[in-house]
Amino acid sequence: MRGTRRTRLCLAGVMAASALIATPTARAAERTDGHLTDLVNPFIGSQNEGNTFPGAAVPFGMVQLSPDTGHSTGYDYTQNRIRGFSLVHLSGVGCRIGGDLPVLPTTGDVTQTDYAKYAAGFSHQNEEASPGYYRVGLDSGIRAELTATERTGVQRFTFPATDKANVLLNASQSLHQATGSTVEILDDHTVRTEITGHGFCRDTGPYTVHTVTRFSRPFTAYGTWAGSKVTAGARTGTGGAYVRFDTTKDRTVEATTALSYVDARGAAVNLRAEGGRSFDTAREQARAQWERRLATARVEGGDPALRRTFYSSLYRSFLAPNIGSDADGRYAGWDRRIHRAERFTYYQNWSLWDTYRTQAQLLALLAPRESRDMAQSVVKVAEDGGWLPKWGYGPVETNIMSGDPVTPFLTTAYQMGLLKGFEERAYRVLRENADGVPPTAYPGIGREANAEYIAHGFAPYDKDRPYAKMGDSDYRHGASVTLEYALADAMLGQMARGLGHDADAARYAARAQNYRNIFDPSTGFFRARDAAGAFTGSADPARGIGFHEGTAWQYQWLVPQDLPGMVGLIGGERAANDRLDTFFAYDRLLADPAKTAREVWVHGDAYNYYNADKYNPMNEPDLIAPYTYLATGQPWKTTDVVHAALTLFTDGPTGMTGNDDLGTMSAWNVLSSIGLFPIQPGYDTWGLSTPVFDRVDLTLDRRFWPGGRLTVTAPGTSAGNRYVQAVHTDGTAHTRTYLTTGALRSLGTLAFTVGPRPSEWGTSPQAAPPVLK
Repeated sequence: MRGTRRTRLCLAGVMAASALIATPTARAAERTDGHLTDLVNPFIGSQNEGNTFPGAAVPFGMVQLSPDTGHSTGYDYTQNRIRGFSLVHLSGVGCRIGGDLPVLPTTGDVTQTDYAKYAAGFSHQNEEASPGYYRVGLDSGIRAELTATERTGVQRFTFPATDKANVLLNASQSLHQATGSTVEILDDHTVRTEITGHGFCRDTGPYTVHTVTRFSRPFTAYGTWAGSKVTAGARTGTGGAYVRFDTTKDRTVEATTALSYVDARGAAVNLRAEGGRSFDTAREQARAQWERRLATARVEGGDPALRRTFYSSLYRSFLAPNIGSDADGRYAGWDRRIHRAERFTYYQNWSLWDTYRTQAQLLALLAPRESRDMAQSVVKVAEDGGWLPKWGYGPVETNIMSGDPVTPFLTTAYQMGLLKGFEERAYRVLRENADGVPPTAYPGIGREANAEYIAHGFAPYDKDRPYAKMGDSDYRHGASVTLEYALADAMLGQMARGLGHDADAARYAARAQNYRNIFDPSTGFFRARDAAGAFTGSADPARGIGFHEGTAWQYQWLVPQDLPGMVGLIGGERAANDRLDTFFAYDRLLADPAKTAREVWVHGDAYNYYNADKYNPMNEPDLIAPYTYLATGQPWKTTDVVHAALTLFTDGPTGMTGNDDLGTMSAWNVLSSIGLFPIQPGYDTWGLSTPVFDRVDLTLDRRFWPGGRLTVTAPGTSAGNRYVQAVHTDGTAHTRTYLTTGALRSLGTLAFTVGPRPSEWGTSPQAAPPVLK
């Protein structure tokens, strides 16, 4: 075995250099100086269904003020007409949501009320964006500029000289399905709206947003519309409003719009708290906030394009979740009542099936104070509304995606020390979620297939079962749901043990082995079972049924709690490595990593999830898979695969791997570039792989990370010099392929020695990540 491994080490060393990392000589003259915000390109991911937005926001802000071009989630780089600049966008979601109150400047008479018809043309040559700022020159001759505070969007319009300079505020059209809206002219500076809508991937319960817009100077005329009828001088309407200015002398108009999910009073409170500043002041403050966030990770080395993709990914990682409470602390709970956040900020928008794998851990590392409030917010969802969320938008549950993602999300917070003071509160609602299902009257489905899972050890696949509630159904994805439930049970068991609930810990640890119950020995893969327990669907693991947005090939590695057990089912370490090599097309990868990533792994568009036997770097189910080699004695292959996947992140509009899903893919890029990855999401295990930068200085919050700083070094790292030869933690040799959170807390330096060929580092059985029992 050792001789075979040595042969493979030598073969892997001949891998062709990719464009991922510049040569050491080129990197020496390229340091990260000046403004880090200048390295961010907000247009990355705005084409080919990356579904990002280029507009203005501050970190975790309630408002994301951005142009809408006609794409279902907001902005598409290939389109050339802007319908309006609206307040709410989610970065990288795959479904229609937000787009509330699109505002567009126009000139002349107001005759159209459909924003698809009055949309303004534009060219990318007249467009720019940076963190907290967006500008575009419209074909109408008007320049629009956007910036934001936490709860307001600030716009500046520069008109031609005219006495008919209009600003249209469209309350009845948005990205989601509007069900009702009102608009009111309050005085010669102010417009108020109330907008109710629903939507997302499938229909959701309605939610309401309230806005108040204050203009920098009085308007000379105004009107409202209902349907297609425009009424000049009317103060109220149901469709929208226009306000008019004379710009023959003063061509500039500024407007600040405050948003609240609570009520009109909340919007007014937010406007008083954060309005009143000039556009330029708001822009500079937004830029300063982003500079502070980006400065938590300072990198040295790498070519300019690599640094741009890194900082752009770091930027997107800080866009969500979003503030949900108003400046006075009030927020809209899931019980349709108003609550007040005491001594914490309430957050909302929970793409948990995505973010529990990467972004939750990155934020816990670099934004622990906010992460603590986010965890407390999720607990409050259960305490206020009756159950933990699955995929929450604003104050409503969407039930999108499947499994039990909230458990590893919250146990990550526990393992990172973010739940101190409310551990038992969090555990109580986690235990309730893990052992039951929500009441029939509650809109959420929770662990919908829990009764069968607990009784029989697997979630059955039942494609004909009627949807019990809005959103997805766990019964439609029985195979992957079993794996997700088992992962969640493993992580909750570790939390239970840490809190002294030993009986619960043993029970959850036993349930964490339920992944074995869907393993089909005849195929050697996981497979869906029907309610009677029979394996069902195609025996071909690339075409089986019951896996959510993936195949049995991709889900086979989603057993981070017990990789040795899964490897044993496959047939042992050698069989597992052979299967991993097939899965990643490893031989082709050695010859041309970038081409293999783009032409073998990526097959079709961002939504092409099925009928594949290869790694899918565009979606979440197998994000952890490249790190499986850390447990099978071939850690150098993790570096090969990870670095090939990193080539998919580029610094142009197409530079995302599928939907970003509120920072999930971006966080994968950031963590993998640093060389630290959460290989057991929900626990405290960080896998190690070669960083792509010579040096990364992480500035950490001393309230949560006593050292306040962690420096990761890999001098000379490059495409041809990428294999770990040794790892040292504060100068002491470290031979394992992982670190624990506890170890990270005590470290000041994590040093990688790299070379042109794989070494024996991390190849012993003792080096593998732990099994969670």
